[in-house]
Amino acid sequence: MPLKAVVKNTETDKHEQYLLDQIVGQAQAKRALIIAVAGRHNLLLSGPPGTGKTMLARTIPSLLPSLSPDEQISITKLHSLVANNCHIITERPFRTPHHSATRASIIGGGTQLLPGEISLASGGVLYLDELPEFDRQTLESLRQPLEEHKITLTRLRDSVAYPANFMLIATMNPCPCGYFGSDQKTCSCTPTQLQNYQKKLSGPLFDRIDMNVEMRQQSNSVLLKNTTLSTHEHASAKHQIEHALNTQFKRYHQKSKYNAYLTSPEVKQYLSLTSAAEQTLNLASERLGLSSRAYFRIIKVAQTIVDLDSPLGTPIDAKHIAEALRFRQNR
Repeated sequence: MPLKAVVKNTETDKHEQYLLDQIVGQAQAKRALIIAVAGRHNLLLSGPPGTGKTMLARTIPSLLPSLSPDEQISITKLHSLVANNCHIITERPFRTPHHSATRASIIGGGTQLLPGEISLASGGVLYLDELPEFDRQTLESLRQPLEEHKITLTRLRDSVAYPANFMLIATMNPCPCGYFGSDQKTCSCTPTQLQNYQKKLSGPLFDRIDMNVEMRQQSNSVLLKNTTLSTHEHASAKHQIEHALNTQFKRYHQKSKYNAYLTSPEVKQYLSLTSAAEQTLNLASERLGLSSRAYFRIIKVAQTIVDLDSPLGTPIDAKHIAEALRFRQNR
């Protein structure tokens, strides 16, 4: 029995049907998604219902590079711990746990200290739809894995470490009813409801999300104008991502190293900024009160922007920092 029939949410069903060309408008969100996939950056998509957040996230599997033979073996070994008759995993995991899932099922644990969703998503994507609906304690438990790409589970005298090398893609409504700030519907939430909803995402957790995009609803007139489906936009995105990945592999001399995974010392070692880029970033840091973590994450996103269409060795310039800053919204 194939693994996807045994273990829920290992792969998206018929994900090849989801293409960027099928999503009308949302140019900024598409751009953010391409950058995120190319550099393995964590991404949060927020906006009212019907803006295409989920559909956009579902395009990711068809944008990710294929698994190498070594990756197939390591991922299959991990999945075999929770699935009987596990066949070789040939596609990158795209895990979509429901917000009602327990902390142990997402983080891992239980009596046998089995891997959870964050480990089963290693090498692929952990997709959390309606992020604030998840238990706050569970969300806070993501902070360390997002930073270290591994999780250590401990029970009495037993301890086991699992990889948690995933890219986080999350979506959320702006408020409980979903229409705060909408041009088409009036929000029915009270100020207290709105405040409590937004507080579910702590500052430290939000700080670990590299990119944040607010999506707006498209007018029906725009939707009707786009009736012809092509694969030009999706194919172009795949080409850019492939170029960026190859550039990163050459820079770091390994195929498991992405811009998002760089430590602060490695940022200083491998990445270079023009004086204009440094000036732009330092000015923004002072005005926005950026944390040191946010400071370095902006540099890493900016490097991925460079890698999408520039040759190896091209330094980060002010325009790249400016674009990375647009995706870094403070709460």
